[in-house]
Amino acid sequence: MWKRLPFRLRGYLITMIGVLLLSPDALLVKDTSVDVATFMFWRGLMLGLVLLLIATARYRQRLGQAIRACGPAALWCPLAFAASAWAFVGATRLTSAGNVLVMINLAPLVAGLIGMLFFGQRLRRQTWVVIAICVTGASLMAAGEVGQGSLLGLAVALIIPVSIAVNTTVASAQRGNRQRGVDTTVVLPLGCLAMLVPAALMGGAQLPGVEDMQRLALMGLLLPLAYFLIQTGARYLPGAEVSLVMLVETLAGTLLVWWWVGEVPATLAFVGGGMIVAAMMVSSLRDLSRQRRKVPQGAPDARRLHDAAAELSIERGDPAPPVGERH
Repeated sequence: MWKRLPFRLRGYLITMIGVLLLSPDALLVKDTSVDVATFMFWRGLMLGLVLLLIATARYRQRLGQAIRACGPAALWCPLAFAASAWAFVGATRLTSAGNVLVMINLAPLVAGLIGMLFFGQRLRRQTWVVIAICVTGASLMAAGEVGQGSLLGLAVALIIPVSIAVNTTVASAQRGNRQRGVDTTVVLPLGCLAMLVPAALMGGAQLPGVEDMQRLALMGLLLPLAYFLIQTGARYLPGAEVSLVMLVETLAGTLLVWWWVGEVPATLAFVGGGMIVAAMMVSSLRDLSRQRRKVPQGAPDARRLHDAAAELSIERGDPAPPVGERH
């Protein structure tokens, strides 16, 4: 069943599951009472240990080779990963949640521009339309919470979409001699180290209370798999589309707060959420329909052959050659 799905759809599903696992993050952050440095220290430590165990179990003696295969992503992805985490926590302390969300929602647009300008990635017109609709929908969901905030808070919040875009786009652009991108999940522990070290220097290496530790431990279980899947999505999709799927976190997070806290979303939140779901569903159905129309009855499916080669490349951990647009 899984191998019969189009390669692009598999990328969307992998990323979507990761985003859904990530959605309780904001709620857990709000429930912790520790200072920023302590929070970032334990987040980086727990997340990094689990991701390192996953990478070691998958590659064993070839882990160093897998990291080197990432090329420039071995530097830029960890730095961007850590920067987005620090900026998110800092921005929420300096400006309103609505302002932070609106800034985060710019990530697909920024990723599309970075991919086009620096890596020659071409997005279809359909993808740009979906990005525009989803960014608008996500902004409507955050509109009720938008406040004045501070200029410093807005500047820090702007780091978040840029960091997310750099991470996903650089990850998706690293290709060697095969069909799809290299596995950049192996460099995520380095990003956690970039979170942990500054936090330790700021005095964050201290033991939180029991309740806060329980919440941090829960994040340590959920977030590694979430970030692993999201980073894996960059092997199947351009960075702009990975960032696009991450907008679902705004929708899922809003619904989670509604269910857990009882905070009923505003009407605009329902309208915006409906726009996101509808746009992504219609886009996926159009992709499936387009693929079926292109393959005549009884003719070889070139796309399926291409996807099979790509899947074999991913299973072997091989990099892939540059391509214009991913289909």
